[in-house]
Amino acid sequence: MKLVLHNTLSGEREPFVPIDPNGKRVTFYSCGPTVYDYAHIGNFRSFLNADILRRTLELLGFEVVHIMNITDVGHMTDDSVADGGGEDKMEVAAKRLTEAKKSGALPEGADIDPSDPMAVADFYADAFLKDAQTLGLKVALEASSHPDRLPRPTQYVQGMIDMVASLIDRGHAYQADDGVVYFDVSSWPDYGELSGNTVDALRSGQGGRVSMDTQSIKRHPADFMLWKPDSDHLMRWPSPWGEGYPGWHLECSVMAGTLLGEEIDLHSGGEDNIFPHHECEIAQSRGTTGCGVFSRYWFHTRHLMVDGGKMSKSSGTFFTIRDLLERGASPAAIRLELVRTHYRLNSNFTMQGLRDAQRQVERLSRVAAWLEKHADSAVDEVGPLRSAIEPFTAALCDDLNVAGALGVLNSAIGELDLESNPTIGAGPLTWSDELAALRSMDSVFGVLDLDVAPPAGADDDVAAIESLIEARNLARDNKDWARADEIRDELLQAGIAIKDGAGGTAWERVLQ
Repeated sequence: MKLVLHNTLSGEREPFVPIDPNGKRVTFYSCGPTVYDYAHIGNFRSFLNADILRRTLELLGFEVVHIMNITDVGHMTDDSVADGGGEDKMEVAAKRLTEAKKSGALPEGADIDPSDPMAVADFYADAFLKDAQTLGLKVALEASSHPDRLPRPTQYVQGMIDMVASLIDRGHAYQADDGVVYFDVSSWPDYGELSGNTVDALRSGQGGRVSMDTQSIKRHPADFMLWKPDSDHLMRWPSPWGEGYPGWHLECSVMAGTLLGEEIDLHSGGEDNIFPHHECEIAQSRGTTGCGVFSRYWFHTRHLMVDGGKMSKSSGTFFTIRDLLERGASPAAIRLELVRTHYRLNSNFTMQGLRDAQRQVERLSRVAAWLEKHADSAVDEVGPLRSAIEPFTAALCDDLNVAGALGVLNSAIGELDLESNPTIGAGPLTWSDELAALRSMDSVFGVLDLDVAPPAGADDDVAAIESLIEARNLARDNKDWARADEIRDELLQAGIAIKDGAGGTAWERVLQ
């Protein structure tokens, strides 16, 4: 089957054809986190969709070389302005943690000098790596064997300086009166090819945002910063244009070119990266290399909302992965919930949706356990899971229709008789074939290799729970309704919901 993807560059769905003449190797670059704080679930939705794309390619037989940057310099607080606005996010983080240290409110484990931006970057980079590994991102899981798959811009500053010099030599960049080196968008007729923001529209202010503070200095309002001399900046390096720091857009062009080549197959990020970041990347990269293409395919994930609105700390709808784990969610459920909605649709995260995802992964886990138990038992015909592989793959090849693929898998599971107790026989096939099919399909979802059960902090003692339920039932028998309600509330506070029925009282863990 051939994978068809929506390509932001063309605005159309296109069959995926790799650069590799042998048709096997795929080069893939993803914009990763800026490590000035913990990554939130909106960030991880983009990272996980890139992981699903990679896993789908591997299911189809491709060998994927996947790079994800970890930004530790140059990303400004107002990154919607093409040449950056506000403060460097790493400098902001250093100030924030310095104040936190004074009040004794440093994050747990942050035994660092908070005024040192590199120490701050190292702390949050380690936190991101742990979260990413917890959720099964392959690029993070292979970090120990391939550390260059998670590069950091501060390790590539010389390459950025070289790119700036090359762009100046080629007539695509200049040093302005304020000493800042800018990319000259008027020298690049294709500027706007990704986002649709034409140079004329940007000049009139009708396109993406431009910096108003530097318009009188720059040749064009949309010219974006490549290097800024700043001897007071916390993070700075010597350069031909003065001691200072690189523009945010430079980092991905340099690291992608260095680690993957001048032309790559795939580039991913959130939709907010399209302009200005990815637009600027294309201009820089092509302006340096002279190639007609920087990345053949551009893959962008839309925004994540929480309870129908933007994430907000003040309203209690801002979540990190750690927040959800503390509330009793399993890593597998978090992963599934963040990828179930199509990447080109806005996704609405709710706690009920997370509970539904928890039930889904528990069902998959039960099926896998049953198949492992009966792996050697014979069957006479191909089972529903093996039959599902083709339609499952076809759904994924349809622009990563994850919901469709999950529907195929659920239908196949529904055809299994998990109440039976097969015995070893003489059939031509065994249940191990069904288990292999399930594992093959889950290689894309990536949940069975994670912790499917709620974390240890939410794993109450079963005997204690059942003892409380027994005490509640006794109170009900004695018509002590107040005590029965008290026990019910005590269980609910501990994350245990109960339901009375004809067969007795059932209970389940719920997210708090």
